[in-house]
Amino acid sequence: MRQMISVEEWRRIMNGYGASIWPAQIVFFAAAIVLVVLTMLKPGRVLDILIKLYFTVSFAWNGIMFYLIHARGLTGSIYGNVLYCAIFMLVSALFAVDIFRHRMSFSLPPARAQKCVTIVLLVLIFCYPLIGKLLGHPATRLLFPGAIGCPTTALALVLLTTSLPRVDRTAYIVLLLFAIPATPFLQIARYGVYEDGIMLVSGIYALVMLILYRRKRPAHAMT
Repeated sequence: MRQMISVEEWRRIMNGYGASIWPAQIVFFAAAIVLVVLTMLKPGRVLDILIKLYFTVSFAWNGIMFYLIHARGLTGSIYGNVLYCAIFMLVSALFAVDIFRHRMSFSLPPARAQKCVTIVLLVLIFCYPLIGKLLGHPATRLLFPGAIGCPTTALALVLLTTSLPRVDRTAYIVLLLFAIPATPFLQIARYGVYEDGIMLVSGIYALVMLILYRRKRPAHAMT
């Protein structure tokens, strides 16, 4: 079992990362909002490609810039950092491959209930930094989609649900494993990152949707 770092060390690492990459957070955040809003209003192949490119870059950024460069020691072991980097690089590669495969596409679901849940979750994800600010976190420790793993994972999972059943199953399951079993409980319970409840809820919703679609469609409908 890996050793958990102290709250003070975790805050030091997060503050250092936030200060070092400024204003990359705003660039990632603004790009995500523009792409998602345009996709929800007028989905199409060009926007599908741009969203996949966005996740290709953002997951690679998180794997390399966060876990390998700025957040060394966050997991309590260099091996943990390398593992998380490998996970994020895998997801990045899978989104990159689909730019050329053109299998996944993103749009608001036709079903009213699913459409409402999708919109609510997307709004909550974009409120990540606002909620962090209301909780009293300093600007350097605010979590922005694209620039940090948790809100990026939540955003990717919610968008992937809109592409069901034509999703990359590997990327979907890897992100579910990051969102549900450990990270939210660790972040919330030990480090007080209560906004990560959004990722947990997004992960649970994505898991429910995956189960429902697998019951409706044959297994070969998903890659």
